[in-house]
Amino acid sequence: MSPWTLVSPASRGIGRALARRLLQTTDVPVVATARRDLDKSREEILSGLEQVDERRLKVLRLDVLGACVWNQDTHCLIHESTISSAASECGKLFPPPAHHLRLTFAIPGLLFPERSPAQIDAANALLTFRTNSLGPLLLMKHFEAFLPSKKQLKQQERRRGGDPGAADLVVGADGGASLAPARNLPPHAVFAAMSARVGSVSDNALGGWFSYRASKAAVTQAARSFDVHLQRSAGRAAVALALHPGTVKTELSEEFWGSVPKDGLLEPEFAAERLCEVVTREVGVDGRGRFWDWKGEEILP
Repeated sequence: MSPWTLVSPASRGIGRALARRLLQTTDVPVVATARRDLDKSREEILSGLEQVDERRLKVLRLDVLGACVWNQDTHCLIHESTISSAASECGKLFPPPAHHLRLTFAIPGLLFPERSPAQIDAANALLTFRTNSLGPLLLMKHFEAFLPSKKQLKQQERRRGGDPGAADLVVGADGGASLAPARNLPPHAVFAAMSARVGSVSDNALGGWFSYRASKAAVTQAARSFDVHLQRSAGRAAVALALHPGTVKTELSEEFWGSVPKDGLLEPEFAAERLCEVVTREVGVDGRGRFWDWKGEEILP
């Protein structure tokens, strides 16, 4: 079960930094997604990287927004074609059970900073939820099949006759199989959904940012629900969790840079380094289904 990784989207900001980090520090394929300009995204991800095999990077088109088509009952039907197409292409590149998705960063993000209820715009709020909340949900839906499962591990174990020397499995003293170590990757599959501290209900003392806060709270809940599902389907071989990357110097936060203390504004490269450390070394299986910040500290929902 050879591992691969997914960063969606990876065309700018934290996503691009995460894709670059994985290319620099691991040996496995990295699938990066972008809504458009795939060649440009690929060039920017690879720019300045030395001693990296460019063949490891696959850039696929994926737009979590799809297209909203209204039917005769005035229901918005979301086309998931680019997501399903990207998943289909991954299935050809990395067919299970010979391969598995070891690490996923699901990071769609959009912000309209309403400061009072009067500033809430229905169209902008809907777009916020479609991007921030529905986006990670659809990634869960279409890429779950690539995560390791109890059934796959048992099949692999039987196929290899319980051989503890098998390259892609580790057989424990109890005879159970688990994923083999991979350089600078977690020992189990991780689906990390990007939430935000402002999505924490218990941490909300300032108010404002109504649609953004609510959409990110939904991400944390979705990650928890997905993890409960993975506990049944994958056991300790796959987990889901939510992450807060800090206030990162990206286009999304640019309007607020001046109000953030200098030492509190993180460069994308540093945020990517910390997030990789958190999911790889600092938060194990016991941290599953919870919400963690870039320092490895838990945030209560």
